[in-house]
Amino acid sequence: MRIMHLSTRLILGGSQENTVLSCEGQLARGNDVALVFGPIYGPEGSLLERVQNYRAGDDRRIEAIETPNMVREVSPLKDFKCRRDLRTIIREWKPDVVHTHSSKAGILGRIAAWRERVPCVIHTVHGPPFHKYESNWRNRMYILAERIAAKRCHVIACVADAMREQFLEAGIGKPAQYVTVWSGMETQPFLEPAWTREQVRQELGLEDNDFVLGTVARLAELKGHDDLLDGLGEHLKQHRNVKLLWVGDGWWRDRLLNRVKSMGLQRQVITTGLVPPEEIPKCLQAMDVLIHPSYREGLPRTVTQALLSATPVIAYDVDGTREVCIDRETGLLLKAGDLRGLRDAVQWMMDYPEARDALARCGRKMCKDRFAAERMVEHLLEIYRDVTKHA
Repeated sequence: MRIMHLSTRLILGGSQENTVLSCEGQLARGNDVALVFGPIYGPEGSLLERVQNYRAGDDRRIEAIETPNMVREVSPLKDFKCRRDLRTIIREWKPDVVHTHSSKAGILGRIAAWRERVPCVIHTVHGPPFHKYESNWRNRMYILAERIAAKRCHVIACVADAMREQFLEAGIGKPAQYVTVWSGMETQPFLEPAWTREQVRQELGLEDNDFVLGTVARLAELKGHDDLLDGLGEHLKQHRNVKLLWVGDGWWRDRLLNRVKSMGLQRQVITTGLVPPEEIPKCLQAMDVLIHPSYREGLPRTVTQALLSATPVIAYDVDGTREVCIDRETGLLLKAGDLRGLRDAVQWMMDYPEARDALARCGRKMCKDRFAAERMVEHLLEIYRDVTKHA
């Protein structure tokens, strides 16, 4: 098949990694694959080099196509131009399948593909664009746009069951359109890391007796870094061997580090800056616990990756997080913003090492098959074949 994926921004992020793995897996299985995306900028990194360097066994490659008017923010003029540009790209490339990702690419891409009568149009919901932290008028606009786009695709794939529930509750699409396709990842680097815990901690300047609480997330709004400082600041001052390891970069970096300095925690908050995806298993090796205090998610890849690494998890109970971090079974789940619960969960993890390790082992067993990239790729190809067969 000729398969075209559309993604708004090819930055380092969960939905983008999911998309690139889909492209690579589908190319490796003999399909022609194109990836269309908007301009990449800012401190959040890029996956473009990985896309450009990937080769299938017969030296075939993913065709990377940048389109200048695909921007994340609402921009009526650029959005109009982008829809026009996408129709031209689709018409010239002649895909059998158009698979869209993220909100802007998902809305404009589905409309363009439908108008061009593409045999299979599929959209993956990685996370809802509407949520309680967004303004009412934007939420109404996003929901209306998603309702329109849902009528212009055959299948809506969700990375977690929670996405289907939220979209149907908002009146988007029909139940029969939805299917859950677990977000796949390369599991082997987490299951069999190339580094020892001791090596990684030494590189990061950590002591043997340090208890490391890590996050892997952009330093950005709604990712919960402020909650870590608010909820754990006094705990850190009382336990100087407890360290925060922040993996990632973002627009809030300077503001957050200024807060760290004002609280006198410079020696206890370690930042790695931007880390490429292939280095994430290494960072997880250094942690005693992963904390994921994000206020909105689809299915958090970071939580899955931590459990694959047998690293215990504390996470906020939002969106699809509970489908990976099952409370008291594979991790500790907290109500978003529960700072006291955050302190208590950290103390429990410190006090009961055998119990926390048991949670992580259970999580690893669950995740290693369910979230394998190969499983995701095969599931998507089955959907494509089924839709095109009945087109």
